[in-house]
Amino acid sequence: MGFVLPVLFALLAAFSNALATVLQRRAALSVPQSQGFRPGLLVDLLRRPVWIGGMLAVVVAGLGQAAALATGPLSLVQPLFVLELPLALLLASLMTGRHLPEVMWLAVAGVVVGLGITLAAAAPDHGRTDVSLARWVPALCACAGATVLLAAAGLRRPVGKARAGCLGAATAVSYALTAGLMKDSMRVLDADGLAGFLTAWQTYAFALAGVCAVLLLEHAMQGGPLVASQPALTLGDATVSLVLGVVLYREHVRTDWWLVPQALGVALVVVGVLTLARRGVDLSTGR
Repeated sequence: MGFVLPVLFALLAAFSNALATVLQRRAALSVPQSQGFRPGLLVDLLRRPVWIGGMLAVVVAGLGQAAALATGPLSLVQPLFVLELPLALLLASLMTGRHLPEVMWLAVAGVVVGLGITLAAAAPDHGRTDVSLARWVPALCACAGATVLLAAAGLRRPVGKARAGCLGAATAVSYALTAGLMKDSMRVLDADGLAGFLTAWQTYAFALAGVCAVLLLEHAMQGGPLVASQPALTLGDATVSLVLGVVLYREHVRTDWWLVPQALGVALVVVGVLTLARRGVDLSTGR
């Protein structure tokens, strides 16, 4: 059962996040568009019941993700969230009544098979259970700096692929950092109980990173087409999470000749994700 529970919890979280993406994109495109960073966007979205439903799905996803990270390595759990995109498109096709063409089903199969090959070849282990503050500081600075630079680069551009891509990448870094901090806070909860969890800096850090990620996600959805924002978000989250798992938590992934099937799996995932994003059903209109 070593890896069964985290995989099951991660799949639940991926499905919930996919549902949240569908609902949140519909809501994001129903409010006034903005060229700059607008915190008031959340106020407008709170008036949309569909956005509230999306946020409830986010809560379920967060609980599933927390359980997955508490029982499994970061480098195993977060890459499974690549499945959000095919799941989101399948849900969108059901909601709009439009059938996915054959090429889309092949892309979905490519993502699933590629992810399976990559994770089986990498075989990530649990690594360390805790991370010292001295190791967290440079990671926090690097992630925060990358998020600010990517967000600033995106917000300086007009609505389009470049804007959506930069904001999607910024969101990906924020989500990966949130996951890394959440994993550490789950360790505190297990070791020191609720009192320790509520007084740990990691708890408030992952909450702050999560809020930033949600706000960036809404701007990325308004910033341009799905073909630009979703690959940056999907692939970026998995990549940054893998790096944090290896660097911070000392999680080990197999190398040597195992890199060959890993590269093959990653290639299948990338091609599948790009195909799905390019040809995917629009999550708000069905076009």
